[in-house]
Amino acid sequence: MVESVPESPSSRLLALFAGQRLTPTQRRIAQSLVEHAPRAGYLSASEVAELAGVSQPSVTRFAIALGHDGYPALRQRIRELIGLDTTGTAETTDEARRNEWQRAVAAERDNLASLSDFLADPKPVLAAAATLSASRPLPVLGLRAARPIAEYFGYFAAKVQPDVRVLSGGGSQLVDQLEQATDAGAEALLTFVLPRYPAEALAAIRVARDAGLTVVTVTDSPMSPAADESDLVLPAPVGSQLVFDVHGAPMVLAMVLLQAICDAQPARTQGRLEQFEASAARRGLFVP
Repeated sequence: MVESVPESPSSRLLALFAGQRLTPTQRRIAQSLVEHAPRAGYLSASEVAELAGVSQPSVTRFAIALGHDGYPALRQRIRELIGLDTTGTAETTDEARRNEWQRAVAAERDNLASLSDFLADPKPVLAAAATLSASRPLPVLGLRAARPIAEYFGYFAAKVQPDVRVLSGGGSQLVDQLEQATDAGAEALLTFVLPRYPAEALAAIRVARDAGLTVVTVTDSPMSPAADESDLVLPAPVGSQLVFDVHGAPMVLAMVLLQAICDAQPARTQGRLEQFEASAARRGLFVP
């Protein structure tokens, strides 16, 4: 019997917001609460507004849109969901002693726990892997902050999948590359779209879908603007405790997805890996 994995605070908040028809501003508020899930039950309306970069009345309207009388009622619901007491004193002494860097690492630990919760149901990743493994060539899109993850994925994917094409530049050339991949027989596009959500990435997804490609997107949340544009969405939260975002969970998800692609075509994977190892040994690529 498979032992159930306790849901993380961020997963519980995602479940609270899932399926709601939210405006772009309300999505930013929801995403900010998810990103700060461990302490979301302690935040005031003004603190939430500051985190999301919106006005305080927008936070009140957000709470009402979710069916609550106001933000205090929503905060009470959040506390109930993530198991906090109602006194606001549940923050531990250890948490209080942590410095800024430690809190950022702890937040990333929570993000990985949220990703683990998502992976408890393997069907979304397996469906994405089946779609991507059948595409030849396989274009992989990652612009701006998502570029390193796309290139990391592409580097290893090229060892097991024929003709992987990493698309990391924007402009008209990006559309050329998508059209060339489609003409060469591509059936799917893998995209990595992370905050602050490049407009060119969303435009490229629309071009790909218009061309008949199935779009699989790794993004930070089901509420990401890229989610609405994609056929299959794999969410992995992004850390926002430091000056620049932390992409630990999206990177892990990229490698999990690649593992699933390998498992979808085991004979091809084994054959190509053996070819690479033989070539590497012949050329002396690595230190013995």
